[in-house]
Amino acid sequence: MMNDEQRTPAVLDGDERATLTSLLQRQRDTLMMKCAGLTDEQLRRRAVAPSGLSLLGLVRHLAEVERGWFRNVVGGEDVRGYFPRNEAGEWTEFHVEDADPAESFAIWEETCARSRAVVEAAASLDVPGYYGDQPYSLRYVLAHMIEEYARHNGHADLLREAIDGVTGE
Repeated sequence: MMNDEQRTPAVLDGDERATLTSLLQRQRDTLMMKCAGLTDEQLRRRAVAPSGLSLLGLVRHLAEVERGWFRNVVGGEDVRGYFPRNEAGEWTEFHVEDADPAESFAIWEETCARSRAVVEAAASLDVPGYYGDQPYSLRYVLAHMIEEYARHNGHADLLREAIDGVTGE
């Protein structure tokens, strides 16, 4: 299992881009740490009733969020969801009963790598991306993604503790 020393250190006195990207990567590392060492069944387990959340569902959800914000909004691509809607029109990233954890983690890791490439290629944090007609600066997207991961890492803390008792950052 990844430990705290293996997570990306936060940049405490660097420029804004270095600080934001280090904090986002640290949050990504935290999610990986929460999932490390578990079986496929444990990753799929909805461990905190009555919630339908699972660690694998969080990984799949965050792959979709990374795709949407970095590739589609900032990058201007039109990349469709990795985990499409079902017949009822519901997003399926949280439906993990038959999901392949290795495939899901590979999608998430590749999406994170593409997100990092979008950020690295941007001329500045002021680069706008668009969702419809609404502009979003890269600065906002980075801050929002830190917020998104932090919220879901709180969920991951509870899920992991319910699965095997492991606690900690």
